[in-house]
Amino acid sequence: MRWLAALGVVIVAAVVARPLFQRAIAHLSLPLQYQSIIRSAAANERLDPALIAAVIYAETRFDARVSPTGAEGLMQIEPATAEFLARRSGATAFNTSDLWHPSVNIAYGSYYLRYLLDEFGGSKLLALAAYNGGETNAAQWLADAGGTVHAFHVRNIPFPQTRAYVEKVLSAERDYRHTYPLQLGYR
Repeated sequence: MRWLAALGVVIVAAVVARPLFQRAIAHLSLPLQYQSIIRSAAANERLDPALIAAVIYAETRFDARVSPTGAEGLMQIEPATAEFLARRSGATAFNTSDLWHPSVNIAYGSYYLRYLLDEFGGSKLLALAAYNGGETNAAQWLADAGGTVHAFHVRNIPFPQTRAYVEKVLSAERDYRHTYPLQLGYR
């Protein structure tokens, strides 16, 4: 009889611990930080918070660093792009070292995503391709694909790295929306 009671305790413990274990696994495989900054930037730029989180995930997995090409911070913004964004947004005092502050980096990265979405007729696919592969390249790929935003597909991206990046961000966006609805402000 003791073994039956012990088995019951183990089963109850497993049932209670399962959600905690699942959350820990989700956090390790799909990290999320700076939720309030992401929600604020999303509201300011009319973006889906999951999209911002997915770009950060694809760029750095929420571990800010400098890329081999010199892009900086959580959303991997190149200093020249940041200076362009600072002028365009009306920032009065910008230093590239500001890109190391999560609030600044996420604000600029989100502003850039909105800019690219507007430039490419609202196409998330083209905006993400431009974010990773460059605005000029994305414009050329669109022209090569016939020039219509609605006819553009991932397969039209000739750079394998950019194609994989776009697919990763779109997949992560769905995962963030599903895994973190409360943290990203969906409920």
